[in-house]
Amino acid sequence: MWLNYNMNIRKKITFTYVALSTFSTLLLCVLVFIMFRQNNQYHFLKRLEDRAKIVASIHFQNDPEKIRYYSNLKKNGLEELIQEEEFVLKVNSENSFEYNVNLDVPNEFYTHILQSGRDWYEVDDKYYLGQIFTENDQKYIVIVAARDRMGKNTLVFIVRIMFFGGIGFLLLAFFFGRVLARRVFYPVARITKEVQRISASNLHNRLPQVKNSPELSDLTATFNGMLDRLETSFEIQANFINNASHELKTPITTIIAEAEIMLLKDRKTEEYINSLSTIYNQASRLGNLTESLLKLTQTGYDGKKQVQDIARIDELLLEVKSDIDKIYPDNRVVVKLNFAPEDSNLLLIPCNKPLLELAINNIITNGVKYSDNNEVFVMLTANTETIKIAINDIGIGIPPEDIPHLYEPFFRGKIAAKYNGYGLGLPLAMKIIRMHNGELQVQSEQEKGTIVTIVFKKSNIKNSNVDS
Repeated sequence: MWLNYNMNIRKKITFTYVALSTFSTLLLCVLVFIMFRQNNQYHFLKRLEDRAKIVASIHFQNDPEKIRYYSNLKKNGLEELIQEEEFVLKVNSENSFEYNVNLDVPNEFYTHILQSGRDWYEVDDKYYLGQIFTENDQKYIVIVAARDRMGKNTLVFIVRIMFFGGIGFLLLAFFFGRVLARRVFYPVARITKEVQRISASNLHNRLPQVKNSPELSDLTATFNGMLDRLETSFEIQANFINNASHELKTPITTIIAEAEIMLLKDRKTEEYINSLSTIYNQASRLGNLTESLLKLTQTGYDGKKQVQDIARIDELLLEVKSDIDKIYPDNRVVVKLNFAPEDSNLLLIPCNKPLLELAINNIITNGVKYSDNNEVFVMLTANTETIKIAINDIGIGIPPEDIPHLYEPFFRGKIAAKYNGYGLGLPLAMKIIRMHNGELQVQSEQEKGTIVTIVFKKSNIKNSNVDS
């Protein structure tokens, strides 16, 4: 499909180049034709003007020798004209003159001559030049007519040259257009070929940089950036699958082994009770892990899931606190709402309420767990621009080298490894908050505690996918 598209683009570039070349060539030919014709016309009229002067000189002379001189000059000194005609018309007044019936020219021609002293007229490739001459206070109209056959032949010759030259130029334009299209698309074709070679098995390959072409260099950089993200995504998925398989396999293996041992022979009641207790604990662990994985899948791989509820964030926090009280009756979580605005509209947020409760619950529960049930403060603030939830615990903190990996499923730092968990709570919370167009910010110092801040910008909230 891309090959056909590439060929179509090449054809478009070639034909566009040919079309532009044709237009520019045609425009140039028309311009040359007009200028050449005007130049021929100008020089031919100058020749007629010279003849009109000689005709007037011959007509005005009384000396036979001078008449013979001008006649020889006209005959031998000037180039012969085709179908040359000469007329001398005496002007009687401003608007009258002696008319010659052999002259077939419009009356406007005479009128312009009388008004301006000179005019010319063309019909069927024959030129008529009229000019006023004065001799002894008597005005005369001298008209010289002739055909410019040489000029016409020259124009025809020029037109033929331009026609055949234009065809040759268009053929060259088509050839060079194909070369240009091939040269322009060669780097793109090379990039396409390199991209087609890259698959899931060799995502580490990258496209070579293109020099002397900022556009193609940007395209290459964009492809390489996409490959970086794909490679990272594949690695995360591979790690996720490996870790999930390992985490799921451990309780299943324990349950199967425990059941096989109990089935080998009859046991005492206490042994059955201990074995069932082990199986129950492993099954509970397996159930909790499966539920966490399902919740993580429920948020969607693209981070965009339909949200359907409009909830008050303060009421949602109190419901989360109530749920935590049931799980950890002696928890020391303090929800501070004294900084929340009195206008309830500023606390409204479009959301998938169960998922958002789960995300906030996971973060607060982490604070309780990793602070050994020390105090955890939850503070809510809101204004016309943002809704902000700050969760501050006084716990073990997070080492700097672990912070870049916090959102990787199943990742657990060395310090956190002694606590029960699967490393899914924070990645799940991050995906849910991102699904709601929010931001999750983590600040931590080892052995001093962690501050997790959830920020929802009102501009992003308004643009979120709400089905009300």
